[in-house]
Amino acid sequence: MNKHLRTLTLSALFLALGLVLPFFTGQIPQVGSMLLPMHIPVLLCGLICGWQYGAAVGFVVPLLRSVLFGMPPLFPTALSMAFELMTYGLMAGLLYNTLSRWQCIRALYRCLIGAMVAGRIVWGVVQAILLGLTGSALTMQVFLASAFFNAIPGIIVQLILIPAVMVALNRTGLVPFRQSEKSASAAR
Repeated sequence: MNKHLRTLTLSALFLALGLVLPFFTGQIPQVGSMLLPMHIPVLLCGLICGWQYGAAVGFVVPLLRSVLFGMPPLFPTALSMAFELMTYGLMAGLLYNTLSRWQCIRALYRCLIGAMVAGRIVWGVVQAILLGLTGSALTMQVFLASAFFNAIPGIIVQLILIPAVMVALNRTGLVPFRQSEKSASAAR
């Protein structure tokens, strides 16, 4: 199978997972906002398919889910999540596939944490703008609670599950870790 078709197929799979995974937590919205089920496929898409596909899938998933299923609400939640998840996919792919000299667990954690911080900052900025349009405000306390403190369970799940998936894919050879020439020659 050619690489472009494989990447498109995987991106479609991650998009479908982003639409389906929230059903497992959708009965209790508080659990969904803590476990962040849409984030996992977007981060994996950025890591595996690249920043362009991760950004596209990240932007589309919350908007499509809102239009198809009514959750999350389009304004302001799905709109701000679209920019947040776009940033996750973009940054995860960009940091891991482009800016990292090698791909390994350590680089994976650095990229995940960088993408998560960047995405949450983008979410806060977009949320503040959207709420400002309605005459409301996003306080620092609400930002920190929503973006970080309430999301701790989801962050932990992401930091355990995503590296486990990437290690499994590396072991099967489907998505091998890449080492720099220097590291590869030192390992020989």
